[in-house]
Amino acid sequence: MKQGKKFCQKYTFFDRGIFTKDILMVFCSILVVLVATLYPFNFSSPDNFSIRKIPSQFESTSNFIDQINNILLFVPLGFSLSSALQKSKIPLIGKTLLVLLGSAGLSLTVELLQMFLPSREPTPADILNNSISGLVGSLCFYLCASQQVTSILTSIENSKLGRSTQKITLFFCGYILLAFAISIVWLGTTDLSGWNPNYPLILGNERTGNRPWQGYISKIYIADRAISKNEVEKVLADENYLKTLGDSLVTSYQFTEKCCQPEETVKSPKLLQKKLWWEQLSENQQGQGVFLSPGNWLETANPVTSLNQRIRETSEFTISTTVASSDIGQTGPARIISVSNGPLRRNFTLGQEGTALDLRIRTSITGENGSELKMRVPNVFTDTKPHHIVLAYSKGKLQVYIDKLSHFYSFRLLDLIPKEQQLFYYAITFIPLGICLTLLTILAKRKIFLYRFLLLSGILLPSLILESILVSENGKSINFKNFLLSVFLTTGTMLVLRLRALMVLKKTAV
Repeated sequence: MKQGKKFCQKYTFFDRGIFTKDILMVFCSILVVLVATLYPFNFSSPDNFSIRKIPSQFESTSNFIDQINNILLFVPLGFSLSSALQKSKIPLIGKTLLVLLGSAGLSLTVELLQMFLPSREPTPADILNNSISGLVGSLCFYLCASQQVTSILTSIENSKLGRSTQKITLFFCGYILLAFAISIVWLGTTDLSGWNPNYPLILGNERTGNRPWQGYISKIYIADRAISKNEVEKVLADENYLKTLGDSLVTSYQFTEKCCQPEETVKSPKLLQKKLWWEQLSENQQGQGVFLSPGNWLETANPVTSLNQRIRETSEFTISTTVASSDIGQTGPARIISVSNGPLRRNFTLGQEGTALDLRIRTSITGENGSELKMRVPNVFTDTKPHHIVLAYSKGKLQVYIDKLSHFYSFRLLDLIPKEQQLFYYAITFIPLGICLTLLTILAKRKIFLYRFLLLSGILLPSLILESILVSENGKSINFKNFLLSVFLTTGTMLVLRLRALMVLKKTAV
C-alpha cells in the first residue's frame, strides 16, 4: 500500500510539473506577442476617441513582412496551448476550437490596444492571419507528438463516417466550397476596400513637409470608376471630356486664375496653401498652373472622405492630370499628387523618382504605404515640359497613359508579387487544403473507386478553381508554374501527414 501510495504521489507531482511547464510556455508566448506588437508601450488617448469610432479605426492593411512576423509570433502560442490541453478530456474538435479562440482573442486584444499607440494602426487582416497561425502551431504540436497523430488518423479511419458514401460526398462538397472561399479571398488582395477615409488630398508634398516636389500642376480630375481605352483617347484629346462622367467624377481642380477653388460642378474640398506662392510667379508662369516647391504645397482643409469612400466601394478610379517638373533629378519619390497621412501611410501617390513616374496604391498586397510592389513608368520627366498623365485602375490592373494613347504602360498587381511572397500566399492557401484532403481520403479509404476520384479531383480542382477565378476576374494570364506549385503544396502536405503516421505505426509495431 505504501509503495502504491508513493507511486501515485510521484505520478501526481510529475503530472503537475508538466502542467506547470505548459502554462509557463503559454504565458511566455503571450508575453512575447505583447512585447513584439506593443513595444515601446507609449500609450496615449486618441483625439475625440469614442467606442462608436472603434470600427472605423480598423482600416489598415498589413504588408508582407508584417504577415510573416504575425505567423512567427502566433505559431508558438498555438503549440503551447495544444500542449497544455493535451491531457484534458476535451474532444479534439473542442481543443482546436479553444486554440482558435485563444489566438483570435489575443490578436483582437492587441489590435484594440494598438489604437492607443501613435506608431501603430489596428489591422483586421492580422486577426485572421494570427488565428490561422495559432492553428498552424497546433498542427505542429500534433505532428511532433507521434501518438497524437496516430490516434487522430486512426480514429478518423475507423469512424462511422467512412461507411457512408453520402456523408463522404458531403464532406467533399464542403472541401470544394472551402477552395472557392479561399480563392475569393485572393480577389480581395487587389481591391481598394482598405483605403483610409480619413486621409487628405495633398499636392506637391506630404503633410509632414519632407517629400517635396517642384513643378507645375494645371488640372486634376479624379473619378470613382476606370474609364475605357476609347474614353482615354477622348480625354487625351480634350481633358474636359471627364466632366461628362456625371456623378462618377468626384474631384476636379483647374488652376488658372483662382488657385485653390474646386470646380462648381463637383463637390471637392477646398485646397489650402501651406505657404504663399502666388506673389513669386510671373504672368508667363501663371499660365502653366499652380507652382509647387519645397516651401509651397497644397492640402485639403479636411480629409477627402467622400472620394476615399466612393473609391473603396467601387475599387476603381481614374486620375487625369497635367504636370510639368522643374527638376528632372527629384527623388524620394517626390510627391506630386497624394492621398496620404504621412511618408509611410497612403491610399494613393503619384510621384517623381528621377525621370520615372512612381505610383503607389494601397491594397492588401502592396501594404499601407503602397510600396511593396514597384510600379514605375520610365522616361516621363526627361524634360520640363507639361505632360498629360491618365491613370485607370480596376480589378488589380493599372493602365498608365502619357500624352498619347500609344505611350502607355500596364501593371497587374498579382503578376508583380515577388517569388518569395507568392510562395507564402500559395502556402497559406494550399497547405490547409492539403490537411483537409488528408482527412477526406482517410475517410474514403475503404471505398476504392471513391477514394481514387476524391484523391485526383481533390488535388486538381482547388488549383483549377483559383487560376480560373483569377483569370476571369483579374484578367491575368494562366500561369502553369503557379498551378504546379499549388498541386505540389496540396499533395506534399497530404504525403507528409500520411508518411508521418506510417512511420509512427512502424515504430509502435517494432
